[in-house]
Amino acid sequence: MDNLTFTNSILLMEGLKVTTQSSQPVFILLLLTYVFTMVSNIGLIFLISTEKNLHDPMHFLFCNLPLNDILGTTVIMPRLLQDILRDTSERYISYAECVIQAYFVHVFTAACHYVLMIMAFDRYVAICNPLRYTSIMTNKMVIKLSAFAWGLAIILVTIMIGLTLRLSHCRYKIENPFCDNASLFKLSCENVVINNVFGLVYTIVVLSLSAMCIFITYVRIATVCITSKNKSLNNKAIKTCSTHLTVYLIMCVSGATFILLHRFPEYSDSRKLASILFHIVPPGLNPLVYGLQTKEIRQKIVKHWCRKK
Repeated sequence: MDNLTFTNSILLMEGLKVTTQSSQPVFILLLLTYVFTMVSNIGLIFLISTEKNLHDPMHFLFCNLPLNDILGTTVIMPRLLQDILRDTSERYISYAECVIQAYFVHVFTAACHYVLMIMAFDRYVAICNPLRYTSIMTNKMVIKLSAFAWGLAIILVTIMIGLTLRLSHCRYKIENPFCDNASLFKLSCENVVINNVFGLVYTIVVLSLSAMCIFITYVRIATVCITSKNKSLNNKAIKTCSTHLTVYLIMCVSGATFILLHRFPEYSDSRKLASILFHIVPPGLNPLVYGLQTKEIRQKIVKHWCRKK
């Protein structure tokens, strides 16, 4: 089996471990979650693109978030849903498909942080430099910030996956519900120290960079609000920043749970479930958080709902 699999570059995916009796209920639950996530995120993008009142830098930058959520959910859910209905011995995936999935899994993870960083910058300019906001946050700046978020994610992930592709693989089983970089280089019998070190450094840099930037941004916003003693400014800061901070905390808690469980091998199944939830919970909750807490979006949703009735 090993030699045949290696020759044909066919891998066996572990997938999500479910019993025969629970496979259908789990499939239905995940399918409904996926449909809700896709409809809500696509709906937000459509609403912002069609409503002229929402054509401002803040909402255009926000569009990066549902776009990334659509990517993060779609890259694992269709395949995961297929595997749930298959026998564990029939969950095959080609090496090329596995690499593509791993690539976009990591692009989604990195872009989560970078997109929230550029959104924090927008809030900083709006609250700390309101008179210069329109001159700073131009269409050109929005494009530059969006290109920075996606470009940095793509470049770093390309390097990381490239280091893995240089390795030969002598194993055929992906011991994970979906493909990621670690699953790929674990297929090799070669020395993978470089891959482990780069992966660790990459994770630390992404997490620390986003946390540091967002922390500094919120400290400066809080300082301006405290010193100005402007009630209108403070209310604006609370409304806009609470939404952004809620989304960031949801992402951090989901990611931290997954990373923490890595330290406890006895909770391997819980870690694998947490890795799936990272691609389901934030993308599903983000539209709700922004839809319910952002006044402009909430008003447009209510307006469209009333028209239909």
